[in-house]
Amino acid sequence: MLALETYLSDDDHAFRNEVRAFLEAELDADLRHAASLSTSVFHEPEVSLAWQKKLHARGWVAPDWPRQFGGTGWNQLQRYVFALECALAGAPSLSPMGLKMVAPVIMHYGNDKQRAHYLPRLLAGEDYWCQGFSEPGSGSDLASVKLRAAGDDDHYVLNGSKIWTTHAHHANRMFALVRTSSMSRPQAGISFLLIDMASPGITVRPIINMSGHHDFNQVFFDNVCVPKANRLGEENDGWSVAKYLLNFERGGKYAPQLRAYLNRIEAAARASDWSGHPGNAEALDREAATIEALCAIELKAMTGSANPAEAATGASKLKIMGTECSQRLDRLAMKVVGWSGMALPLANETNLAATALARFLNNRASTIYAGSNEIQRDIVAKALLAG
Repeated sequence: MLALETYLSDDDHAFRNEVRAFLEAELDADLRHAASLSTSVFHEPEVSLAWQKKLHARGWVAPDWPRQFGGTGWNQLQRYVFALECALAGAPSLSPMGLKMVAPVIMHYGNDKQRAHYLPRLLAGEDYWCQGFSEPGSGSDLASVKLRAAGDDDHYVLNGSKIWTTHAHHANRMFALVRTSSMSRPQAGISFLLIDMASPGITVRPIINMSGHHDFNQVFFDNVCVPKANRLGEENDGWSVAKYLLNFERGGKYAPQLRAYLNRIEAAARASDWSGHPGNAEALDREAATIEALCAIELKAMTGSANPAEAATGASKLKIMGTECSQRLDRLAMKVVGWSGMALPLANETNLAATALARFLNNRASTIYAGSNEIQRDIVAKALLAG
């Protein structure tokens, strides 16, 4: 990616070569093939955890973490290089719920005991997390959550449900927003809890999505006891904790995965001669230029060269650009697959036929989850008007 090359020093090139050597040695064909068959941002645990084990052994499982908690100590540019090389090599993505979302919250809001317990388990893949935010009838309005947490001296007793809970059927831990008070405005009565999914009274029921896959679930809580020691932050201040977490869910490095996805589409287009027809090559080139621009924006934000107004809305802007580009790539993939008659061999990792439709359907949600893109545009607009 040209935008990245302008930032790289000789030391950065040496680091990139080190990453490539590691990927060549450790990322075997089975893992690459399993990753190529993924139809969402979440790989199945048997795939992602197998790769996480190898990264953990090298000390590279959490590039974004501070060194004091087990991170690599890499700078922002090295982290970006690592993300790009992993994406281009076809490495599985690690589940973001634990390492990228709840981990920073535990670091920031957790006490010493909570950090010492959860963070090593996150690094080793011993805990697999799901997110308990959405509820029936709540949609994107997190302030309306109703999962009731009635407190006594040492525990909360939970009654209610969460919905659209990705990989709850795999998870042994959930981070959740619960209603601990109804005495003031809705945002002021929410707390943030860490929940053991083996707790008595929890029932997980599958929701099969329109692609026929089981990623989502509804989770029911029937008098579930959760120790108050599992709360992050103060009681009734979970809204602040959730807003902090959402910066990590919305932001991130979109361009590396998008570039890797476009590479697969381009390879399939060449194999089927789709790109040789009028207008098709231009469509691919437009998305390549968009991804290059997105890479430049991400690098600018990482190097601290963005002005304060841009930094304040950066996560929202990246979420809008990244998810909408991803959906456009899905549409291109469907066109390429339709042109080729789905005839390319399944064993070929450039083949999109096995995943294009399911990915197209699953990814319709990307502009809704983590706060819909309409909400993100409101955030950006308010910041611009306020400035």
